[in-house]
Amino acid sequence: MPQQVGTSQVIRFSTFEVDLRAYELRKGGLRLKLTGQPFQVLAILLEQPGTVVTREEFQKRLWPDTFVDVDHNLNTAINKIREALGDSSENPRFVETLPRRGYRFIAEVAAPVLPVILVEPDRVKPPHTIWLKIAAGILATLVCTAGVGLAYRWFRHGPPLEPARSLTPLPFTALPGVETSPAFSPEGSRIVFAWNGDSASNEKGFDLYVKGIGSETMLRLTRHPSEWLSPIWSPDGTQIAFHRIAGADTGIYIVPALGGPERKLLSTHVPYAVAAPISWSPDGKWIAFGNPLPTELHGATGSRTHADRIFLISLDTLETRPLPHDPKCRHESTPTFSHSGDKLAYVCVRSTNNLELIIIGLPDGAPKTVVVVPDYMTSFTWAADDSKLILSVYAGSGPELFEALLADGELRRLQLPTNAAWPVVSSKGDKLAYSASSDKINIWRKDLINPDLPPVKLISSTQIQTQPQYSPDGKRIAFSSTRSGPWNLWVSDADGTNLVQLSNLDTAMGGTLGWSPDSKQIVVGSKRKESNETYIVDISERVPKKLVTNSVDVGTPSWSHDGKWIYFRAHEAFGHKLYRCPASGGEKVLVSADPDSIGPMESFDGHEVYFAERELNAQLMKVSLERPNSELLAKGLPRVSKWTMWTIAAKGIYFVPADTPRSLCYFDFTTKQIQEIFKVEKNFDSGLSVSPDSRWLLYSQVDEENSDIMFVDHFR
Repeated sequence: MPQQVGTSQVIRFSTFEVDLRAYELRKGGLRLKLTGQPFQVLAILLEQPGTVVTREEFQKRLWPDTFVDVDHNLNTAINKIREALGDSSENPRFVETLPRRGYRFIAEVAAPVLPVILVEPDRVKPPHTIWLKIAAGILATLVCTAGVGLAYRWFRHGPPLEPARSLTPLPFTALPGVETSPAFSPEGSRIVFAWNGDSASNEKGFDLYVKGIGSETMLRLTRHPSEWLSPIWSPDGTQIAFHRIAGADTGIYIVPALGGPERKLLSTHVPYAVAAPISWSPDGKWIAFGNPLPTELHGATGSRTHADRIFLISLDTLETRPLPHDPKCRHESTPTFSHSGDKLAYVCVRSTNNLELIIIGLPDGAPKTVVVVPDYMTSFTWAADDSKLILSVYAGSGPELFEALLADGELRRLQLPTNAAWPVVSSKGDKLAYSASSDKINIWRKDLINPDLPPVKLISSTQIQTQPQYSPDGKRIAFSSTRSGPWNLWVSDADGTNLVQLSNLDTAMGGTLGWSPDSKQIVVGSKRKESNETYIVDISERVPKKLVTNSVDVGTPSWSHDGKWIYFRAHEAFGHKLYRCPASGGEKVLVSADPDSIGPMESFDGHEVYFAERELNAQLMKVSLERPNSELLAKGLPRVSKWTMWTIAAKGIYFVPADTPRSLCYFDFTTKQIQEIFKVEKNFDSGLSVSPDSRWLLYSQVDEENSDIMFVDHFR
């Protein structure tokens, strides 16, 4: 009788195991080369071992509505499977050919090992989730601080996140490096996407490629490696517009869908990927896009902040016009036309943990909030019938996909693996594509006295470790990691040995952290369902204790040098403010009212507080504890790549510039000079720390960065 494997995510047979979540075939723990369509064919055969899968069934699953040589593709895939397994068609041990019928998996498959879930009355606690390793269909209900990559921020409020129907994703791409930002062609048979892994290119960065569904042939459209690309097809399918982030070349471009010279429509100043998505109106006349609108904030010092706004550009005249601004929105981004063309949806940012999806009727309807987004999101797309939106939300261990019903604002989690971003739906609504990433992040140490010596990987694992911080006595390192499952607080000796987990809350800890001056306690941000929270952990007791103050939202904490105060950021109705309160808890005291301020750190003399004026591409600011007005920390100091990528030393500041995000630089307070200390070959992650003797610098680095485009057929 045929075995039923069902939805198990790791399938074992003989000495092999197939990890459906990681899309890996392994033998004895070693990964074998089997990707793309051959892996998909093997996965389908393993769904019901002993059962014949016909060629017609393979065609329906892998090559629907496309004109390909099914026999050739299938034969090639089977041959590659047999090669990887050491199998043969004459004496098969695993895959049997049934002439004129199909194929059958004939080996015995081990029963799957299912996770144990403890259930308490009226409450379910899920098993530990591991970032980028969670099994498909098992959804993270832990809400924890991501603290890495982009500005992964906190859950605030909104409708309940209900599970939705089960779906089966398959890899559309399986290339080295990062494939991301997909967009369907109007007829739904091709996908354009950005990829940064072309080994033939001498420069690192993203270019655009087009690939047909069911085909392994790719067409390269651009040859200008960029920091980011967000593409969209024209309604007639002949052109592709894209928003490029590439320094002085940042702007909106158009390129023929079959290849040819690109044409620049206009320059923009978008500094980060989440503000880059664009949308082409169904009538072909307009492209909607986001762009920062400079506003003077500190006229006396020359400091400027930016408010993201939405604009339309005419394809006939290239004239641009702003979309009417909603005053309740600090920022507005990600404009997206409905399929009918009579509505435009966009993201309204009141603060980084208070987002709303707004819809306006075109041409001049009033804005209406349809969904309160419960956490930071990357992007969204309309369903084919315009009745709901599909969006990527950071719901705990990483971004996950949800559908938002416009009728009632209900959010339902799609039954897909975690770490899913940049979703798109075909115009017919039957296909879904998205980007699924898997990174490995480790902590490195650099010798500042001998900068010519190579850096040393100090703390590593197959999971993520980030936000390293030396203790004031130089004997220990605190850091955040997913090495035990969810984000938690860890500590090690200064040489990276003797690791100890200090927290184990059901909320998971993993935000920014800081040591007390006596090196006995650590303050760390955490995540509850309704707000940010801050805890203090004694390294000998290992029991987190909540910092109690008169604010319901306490995040990005740090300790004062005298040990009497803890600085933090709190959510307000419009933006954020910086405060401090006694280290033992108590009334909060305002430090800075700058609305996007984040990451407060006290100066060495204790008279000023330094902070970043926003989360990404940020200027560093300072405010006196005696006077409330903030100002630039230092004129001539470049913007930092993100708010976690700077740290104070005795005589200056180490930082990663936004314009050169793989360089570590030093700003001297006395000479006002900037010196590049070293460059990294891979991307920084989050957190910098200098040892008390100024000898060592700790940083986290993305050692392995991978992202594939995933494809779900029969989505509707």
